[in-house]
Amino acid sequence: MNQPKPLPSPFRIIPLARLAKGGRWRTEAMRSYGAPVLYWFTRGQGRITIAGQTAGYGPHNAVFLPAGTMHGFEMSSHVHGQIVVFPAGIEDQIELPEASLHLRLREADQHGELNRMVENLAAEMHSDGDEAPSALMCHAGLLAIWLRRQIVASELSDERAPVNAAGRLAAAFTSLVETDFHSAKSVRDYAADLGVTPTHLSRVCNKACGRPASAILADRVHYEARRMLSETHMPIKDIASALGFASPAYFTRAFSNHTGRTPSDFRRGS
Repeated sequence: MNQPKPLPSPFRIIPLARLAKGGRWRTEAMRSYGAPVLYWFTRGQGRITIAGQTAGYGPHNAVFLPAGTMHGFEMSSHVHGQIVVFPAGIEDQIELPEASLHLRLREADQHGELNRMVENLAAEMHSDGDEAPSALMCHAGLLAIWLRRQIVASELSDERAPVNAAGRLAAAFTSLVETDFHSAKSVRDYAADLGVTPTHLSRVCNKACGRPASAILADRVHYEARRMLSETHMPIKDIASALGFASPAYFTRAFSNHTGRTPSDFRRGS
């Protein structure tokens, strides 16, 4: 029997409450992950921004995001659920959806199915048996099939919201930002890449998610700055350079204006 290829990184299942303990920026700031993720909101409500478009979410909403999808969401104390982080590169082994997916699960049996699949993944993650890796991949494959079936069901019922030209432009902008946010590119540069004026780009972003293009770009850059300050020991001058700032002083000024704290203060409090 062929054995599954070893995974480059493990599965993780994280309660949303634990994710939020690191500060509101951990959930609300624009960011992406280098692996596919599934958010399963079981209680509470708020707004979620995916690829530059904002929509409401509520109880029993499942949101699947392919690797590299920029997003952020409101997270109050009333919101409960989990985030399933797939291994990076798992797309080579199981057929996950290629585009982001927001499911509003109305039926109790749908809630039960998704709960059971997440529980099965969690059980195998903590199993030490020789067959655990194979079983884990089987459960992940079943979850992938379930997600794809939900796409078919939503298409048949005409529940999927159409994407207009403004939405496509906002998504294209966030995709470019994900690629180049570490550079010194300005909104004007991104607008030129997209063949539109900076004013039009900001107007579209405001319409799609309630914030101008400059705010989306700054939010993404400063999420990464906070992540690097809290999760690495890189000198602040190296972080500034890695994120495209002309000097550490300019980075400190920009970071302070965005967060209300200097990089040093933020690192000490992390």
